[in-house]
Amino acid sequence: MTDTIGFIGLGVMGGPMCRNIATKHSGRVLCFDLSHAARAALADTKVEQMESVEALANEADIVCLSLPGGPQVLRVAESIASSARPGTIVVDLSTTTVADAREAGKLLAEQEIGFADCPVARTREAAQQGKLSIMVGAIPELYDRIRPVLDYMASDVTHGGDVGAGQVLKLVNNMLVFANTVALAEMIVLGERAGVKAETLLEAVSKGSGDSFVLRNHGMKAMAPRQFPAHSFPAEYVLKDISYVFDLADQTGTPLPAANQARAYYAAAVENGFGDKYFPSIIQLVESDAMEKN
Repeated sequence: MTDTIGFIGLGVMGGPMCRNIATKHSGRVLCFDLSHAARAALADTKVEQMESVEALANEADIVCLSLPGGPQVLRVAESIASSARPGTIVVDLSTTTVADAREAGKLLAEQEIGFADCPVARTREAAQQGKLSIMVGAIPELYDRIRPVLDYMASDVTHGGDVGAGQVLKLVNNMLVFANTVALAEMIVLGERAGVKAETLLEAVSKGSGDSFVLRNHGMKAMAPRQFPAHSFPAEYVLKDISYVFDLADQTGTPLPAANQARAYYAAAVENGFGDKYFPSIIQLVESDAMEKN
């Protein structure tokens, strides 16, 4: 029997992910979001819109979540625990703390509901194309069960271990992206002030050992042309994810001085009015010499 898949949270990443599931899955696909606009964006698909989290959880075999953070995941998990059937599986595609992932898993397990933390990496464009990278924390049997659903949304899936491992992998990935973006912003501004166009600089570095995903995506598509699309991952969200990194660092007794410097940049971005802008706009903070003034 084909699973019924539910999707809760149709935002910047969730909407495209749900669309890919609806396109590729042969069974029913249900959705819920508080935003009418987010729901309306899927009106041209076969997705069935549900009136509440509870109504969706009552009918779905697998429930996918794409929510802003840990507090929202825990609240929704409580609603699912009260309404889903035993044997239902929750696939959390959000980024949360490791502790929140494990708490959600424990809460759901008490009602015989399975849980996997499956945070996603890469851009909105990758979400639209079904080419995300997904990092998974789940017991092996549950991972095998949900892998076909993850393949609807991703070109790369990594099983990191039991619940919580997906978030560990995602937080490490994100911190590297955020720190790389800061370093790239500084080097682009340095090159421009020394007389080299950003496009030329990035093209040259992309052919050398300084190449990176951040350079080819955030650098070439946003930072060089100074184009920062609305409704993309903003600096204030970066600070949320970085706070999760430092929560884990505190729990494991791991000092992170370089990461702390990157955190200072994004905090300054928020303080200087860039908090709601796509996070590669950190280059505008560098251009303003605001960090030198701090």
